Amino acid sequence: MNHETRGHLTNSHWGTYRVEVRDGRVAALHPFEEDLDPSPIGNGIIDVLEGPTRITAPMIRKSWLEGGPGTAGDMRGRDTFVEVSWEEANRLVAAELNRVRRDHGNQAIFAGCYGWASSGRFHHAPGQLKRFLNCIGGYTASVNTYSYAAAEVVVPHVLGNYVGHLDMSTTWDSIAENCELFVAFGGLPLKNGQVSSGGTGVHVQKAGMSEAHRAGVRFVNISPLRSDVMDKAEAEWLAPRPSTDTALMLGLMHVLMTEGLCDKVFLDRYTVGFDRFAAYLDGSTDGVVKTPEWASEICDLPADTIRDLARRMAAHRTMISISWSLTRQDHGEQPYWAAIVLAAMLGQIGQPGTGIGFGYSCVNTTGLSRRHLHFASLPQGQNPVRDFIPVARIADLLEKPGQSFDYNGKQYTYPDIRLVWWAGGNPFHHHQDLNRLRGAWAKPETIIINEWCWNATARHADIVLPCTTPLERTDIAMSPKDPYLVAMDQAIAPVGQARNDHDILRGIAAAMGVEEAFTEGRSAEEWQRWIYDISRQSAARERVEMPDWETFQSNGVFKVPAPDRPTIMMEAFRADPDANPLKTPSGKIEIFSETVAGFGYEDCPGHPAWIEPLEWLGQAQGYPLHLLSNQPRNKLHSQLDHGSVSRADRIDGREPVTMHPDDAAERGLTAGQVVRLFNARGACLAALRISDDIRPGVIQIATGAWFDPDGTTCRNGNPNVLTPDKGTSRLAQGPSANSCMVEVVGEVGDIPEVQAYLRPN
Repeated sequence: MNHETRGHLTNSHWGTYRVEVRDGRVAALHPFEEDLDPSPIGNGIIDVLEGPTRITAPMIRKSWLEGGPGTAGDMRGRDTFVEVSWEEANRLVAAELNRVRRDHGNQAIFAGCYGWASSGRFHHAPGQLKRFLNCIGGYTASVNTYSYAAAEVVVPHVLGNYVGHLDMSTTWDSIAENCELFVAFGGLPLKNGQVSSGGTGVHVQKAGMSEAHRAGVRFVNISPLRSDVMDKAEAEWLAPRPSTDTALMLGLMHVLMTEGLCDKVFLDRYTVGFDRFAAYLDGSTDGVVKTPEWASEICDLPADTIRDLARRMAAHRTMISISWSLTRQDHGEQPYWAAIVLAAMLGQIGQPGTGIGFGYSCVNTTGLSRRHLHFASLPQGQNPVRDFIPVARIADLLEKPGQSFDYNGKQYTYPDIRLVWWAGGNPFHHHQDLNRLRGAWAKPETIIINEWCWNATARHADIVLPCTTPLERTDIAMSPKDPYLVAMDQAIAPVGQARNDHDILRGIAAAMGVEEAFTEGRSAEEWQRWIYDISRQSAARERVEMPDWETFQSNGVFKVPAPDRPTIMMEAFRADPDANPLKTPSGKIEIFSETVAGFGYEDCPGHPAWIEPLEWLGQAQGYPLHLLSNQPRNKLHSQLDHGSVSRADRIDGREPVTMHPDDAAERGLTAGQVVRLFNARGACLAALRISDDIRPGVIQIATGAWFDPDGTTCRNGNPNVLTPDKGTSRLAQGPSANSCMVEVVGEVGDIPEVQAYLRPN
């Protein structure tokens, strides 16, 4: 099949599509024919490619342009913009970078660059920007993710690695064949499984769950939301109070220990520190026995239900899945550590179809059967700057230069940031307590954004550099996590004066005299071929024969052959822990970690523990409802929030918030009514959905609505005006968005119109 007959192909984090173009414009995206469960998200881009929110030329904030760096930072988000030429934009950016480097050093440049950006292997905005900044002396970086920062830091202390085990999750075919009971802490939301970082070929989560259900696997959904497991799985629904999963697990473990249901052989051979943890379970260390009755008081599930579940888990071949969302709460390290210990006490880790998994259906790739190949990417070079922050500590960084912070056993200092450059993400989506962030965001002297649409981050910038979308450039989708490699075609010409990130940075590099260092003399197309050829050589060493470049471009798609057998997480360790030790100090599962205990953190001791959250339903306070701000079903984070698919899920143009009928009746609220969610941090407006598929006392609103501030209120329903900007603990400093209490009232008077999707003046 040649390029003309196969049509234009594109790939995204939410799927692969064939692009229909009419008269030079995208008319439709048709799902990849091999994908039996395609995501609708992609179609959301069609009506906004050339819509009013598109940025079509370099734009400079008026006050900054007239007054220079540092002028009227508090006007960001409210100021007007002035169009300039690319030549002028390149000159301004180069001059400002040189000024900051000369006067303050490269550590004064913060490269935010956090987000999913493009799925293309070459046109990946964060990688391009970091390569460029390393060519001019480096930048202050961030570490970890908003998705699962607490797990990223604590699990290596327990299992020696986190991402490596996540990438080697036991596959769905092994679960269907061998599992009997699948216990999902935080559920298995199919909406999350629409996406995978780096690109998606075909969607497998629905098929994996369906096949497991047909094979007789029984599912238990432990979540405040019934919809967190699909109806066809016929899951048993247990709805504890949010942020109490650790207490529930401790109650389960107490039953296993006191009723002789632990696998003592496994604990003795494969773990260390159980005796120290057992003293905590039985109350020897703190005087509190972690019985099911004790757990029941915290999580608000019957003690007999806890006891029965523990016995069933011990009596059956059991898989424990723990959602990424459980890390995004106060003390988010604890549920992951507790889940690992619970699985260790059952003794089924490393066996087919059982043990533990980190977030089935959190993304499409968890449980996906694939060969584990290593593909090349654009080299970023070395960053000479050693300063960094945990990813969710942006406001602290901007507010507290020179102050110290704890992270993973060490103490560091926040540098004095003068310039922020963001490419491939939207901090006014990802971050918490957006009103606080907005104040901190006013402090840097200059903020530069690479963006294609006028989202909140672009509106709060000084220099906006318009970039292309994947439909306006060529690339290759080549994720080590997905078996499908896709030749991504340029379907249409760039809109307006938009440039791809590589060409944007190449122009600035030329103005700074480092173009050769940045490009190494290669064009974008030559870089793509270089990446492909290096990856092809790597695959050949793993006995996978990829087609040559010309054949790949002609065919458009190559599928890496499936592995010969299912993947089983920690199988080699189970088979021989001496020959295949974990990368922990002991080489074993560290139920008690001497390392973590040695840090002396009161908010993260040396074993999993129940530590009362900052905000939760068990605490008497003025805000009685627990807000869950989970992932959206109609977009990826905030991407394409302005598009048709996202807008179609609104109620009269408002983001929906779900509430139990009892809570609505208590407040005199009706379905479809515009309501105000508020606490001491801020407020947002949303339209009410009433459902008995949510636990009483809990409300749910998805993240991703573009931030639209009116004072401290978001007119557009962004829940991160409400969520606390607090680190999970001194260990990981991850985000704790899901520890959030609010009140809800009906909005009265003149309800303000949403202005998030209007061009700035």
